[in-house]
Amino acid sequence: MSKITPTRKTTVIAEGQQIRMAFYEPAPKPQAEGAITIRELPVTEQPSYRLEQYGAGALSITELLALAVGFPSLTEAEEILVKGNKLTGLATMPWSELVSLKGISRSRAARIKAAFELGRRLLVASPVDRPVVKSPADGANLIMGEMQVLEQEHLVTIILDTKNHVLKVHTVYIGSLNSAQVRVGELFKEAIRCNAAAVIVAHNHPSGDPTPSPEDVVVTRSIVEAGKLLNVDVLDHIVVGQGRWVSLKERGLGF
Repeated sequence: MSKITPTRKTTVIAEGQQIRMAFYEPAPKPQAEGAITIRELPVTEQPSYRLEQYGAGALSITELLALAVGFPSLTEAEEILVKGNKLTGLATMPWSELVSLKGISRSRAARIKAAFELGRRLLVASPVDRPVVKSPADGANLIMGEMQVLEQEHLVTIILDTKNHVLKVHTVYIGSLNSAQVRVGELFKEAIRCNAAAVIVAHNHPSGDPTPSPEDVVVTRSIVEAGKLLNVDVLDHIVVGQGRWVSLKERGLGF
């Protein structure tokens, strides 16, 4: 049971007698030992002040998370990043796991999910600001952060316009990748709906090793041939591992 302390008192008059009434609220939870709250920092070191003066780009990930979620201290925000396996892990963590972290209430979890979703939508919101894929590295960097931490194989398409601007990143399939399970028609369905000029196919290896398997090469060959029939260029097939990726196009596998 939380310790309670009087927070304010008031006096009321009833039938000529004074009755003193105290109102109680739970005492605030103490900060972790040694943790300094953001309010205790010098004003010029507080994240909100630094954001106002220098822009959001000057803030660390810890500071941005503390501001977005409302953590009282940078120490608490840093602990959540560690527990969440850094920013990429936090971004992909299921709701049930997120709210199970110490220090993450339902309202804080909602703020985290909302912040990441706003970033994702901004990525494809404006044609002018959409990223351009000029190389396999551009495509890999676009999906690397999220896909390298997934525990199951995901097959996605990076859908591009005639100038290689990203229209969207679409998840086609979740599960072990093999030619019998991947339906080529489903893979191109969203690209055709978006009137795409080209796609980059990507999938992850949960083992962390991005080395293409023989099955990966077979699937790639089928996808490339189907793209020619549908008049949608397949620019590459990227395999994502833990901190590494491989371009099948660069290795001449399936193309």
